[in-house]
Amino acid sequence: MSLSVNHDEELSLSTRAAWLHYGGGLSQTEVAKRLGVTKIKAHRLIGRANQEGIVKISFDGEIAECAALEMKLSEAYLLSYCEIVPDLEEAGLPVRALGLAGGRFLSREIASGDHDVIGVGNGRTLASCVRHMPSLKSKNVQFVSLMGGLTRNFAANPHDVMHRLAEKTGAEAYFMPVPFFANSTDDRNVMLQQRGVPEVRQMAAASSLKFVGIGTAENTAQTVTSGVVAESAMQDVRERGGVGEMVGHFFDQSGKRVQSKLADRTLSVGIEALEESRIVAVGGGDEKVRAIGSLLRSGLLNGLITDERSAKALIN
Repeated sequence: MSLSVNHDEELSLSTRAAWLHYGGGLSQTEVAKRLGVTKIKAHRLIGRANQEGIVKISFDGEIAECAALEMKLSEAYLLSYCEIVPDLEEAGLPVRALGLAGGRFLSREIASGDHDVIGVGNGRTLASCVRHMPSLKSKNVQFVSLMGGLTRNFAANPHDVMHRLAEKTGAEAYFMPVPFFANSTDDRNVMLQQRGVPEVRQMAAASSLKFVGIGTAENTAQTVTSGVVAESAMQDVRERGGVGEMVGHFFDQSGKRVQSKLADRTLSVGIEALEESRIVAVGGGDEKVRAIGSLLRSGLLNGLITDERSAKALIN
């Protein structure tokens, strides 16, 4: 089966659906689950792929190669959703490519009507996802930040992400009115009791979808470069084996949670809530491959959106 690549979003989704169905051997129900759409939508996508002449004798092209990588990662880490984005030849982190894919994913989840509350993380990539989302009026869903404020850079602040989501959807959005990390564990305990914080944290824990970014434990991490976390504190995390970070929780290379003084000062949704949630992470780039791998091995992720280069490195 060969494919003629067209960057129209719907046709791209049709290509993925056709590859999963004909190339991956998935039923239409399984295709629907993998792509996060209804069974009727999956049937229509596969039908369009046939009508457009995408399905022929062999699969070729960048979308098909990404779909093959999606299948391998999904099977290796038991992911119910996986999307690999083609390389747009961005310097450094593939923020735009991931933002486009993440924005489409979030739009579909909002339009599905399956969620009363969606929890959202922080960082440049998630800010890009919201920025690339089309306006989608939906007052049937609420958004909540999964942690306190992150950086001095307002563009990557969870409060700003919440504000952008509210603007684009007309929905209510709630942020956690505390910093990402407290100065001490005693300060953390006091802040968790402040007015409004327990309610927002409980709302975040109960969110049926948690859309998160992926951080590292390196001194190049945004939390360090922004001055929120001291280099010595992050070094302590690394010395304890920390590799990847998700909403303030750190994990080692094997996916086990790493306890540290920094983690004890984190103001975010608790690890217990993460263990009982549907979590879809978005992240990529060479410097984040090890971090993504650690989170995949943690078993907490239900879905992943990453770039083609990172996916190949993770599989290899």
